[in-house]
Amino acid sequence: MKENLKNLENLHEVWSVAKPKKFSAYNKIKFDELTNSIMNSGPFYYYIIDFFDMSISNVSDSIYDIHDIEGRKATFDDVLKAMHPEDVDFVVKAEAFLTKFFSNNIHREKLLTYKISYCFRSKLRNGNYGLFNHQALMLTMDEDGGYGKSLNIHTHIDHLSNHNTYKISLIGLNGEPSFMNISLEDNGKNTIEFSKREIDIIRLISNGKSNEQIGQELVISPLTVKKHRSNILEKAECSNTAQLIKNCIQQGIL
Repeated sequence: MKENLKNLENLHEVWSVAKPKKFSAYNKIKFDELTNSIMNSGPFYYYIIDFFDMSISNVSDSIYDIHDIEGRKATFDDVLKAMHPEDVDFVVKAEAFLTKFFSNNIHREKLLTYKISYCFRSKLRNGNYGLFNHQALMLTMDEDGGYGKSLNIHTHIDHLSNHNTYKISLIGLNGEPSFMNISLEDNGKNTIEFSKREIDIIRLISNGKSNEQIGQELVISPLTVKKHRSNILEKAECSNTAQLIKNCIQQGIL
């Protein structure tokens, strides 16, 4: 218990490094568009975390059905304390890694054009632990690159897998490249990078589109689509399309 509390303190310490200097407002229209467009592969809930004072708002009612936490009374620590004690250390390291990764590889201001994804176990309403996919979209930042508000989405994915890979994915938005299967063990050196075109093809494949249909939609030849599919499978180290789609769902791409 004491070790878990210490890890939670470490997590708050990681975020304090990127704490904004002042409160920031988010675009309500943008938030509504995001929540209305959420496509998840299982039971999920969402909330907005404000890194200025670590308060949460806009908590979806479904958090009660999943964690037995009342949305109106929920605090960020309630969500964190539901996390499996053995996974808290990974989340601490993942958040610390992401801060450095954006500073060194992508530029901090690009945070607004990326969706962060990784998994951890969390306690369910029945007292058991389940595997959740965590997705985070930064809504605001201050002028110095400090974290403002983030939309966090937690999806229960036990029906897909109960094995945590302990890897991170960064899904690029607005044409930015995506970085998949980032391992903390090698400090992200063997990261898989997918272009916007490759991500578009993966999403169309998941919708059951044939090479011909994908080619028509993206205005490229079926042969080019076939080559892309082959390259994508090789990059993702997947033996078939079904495995690719399953992995992409787990990593928050789909």
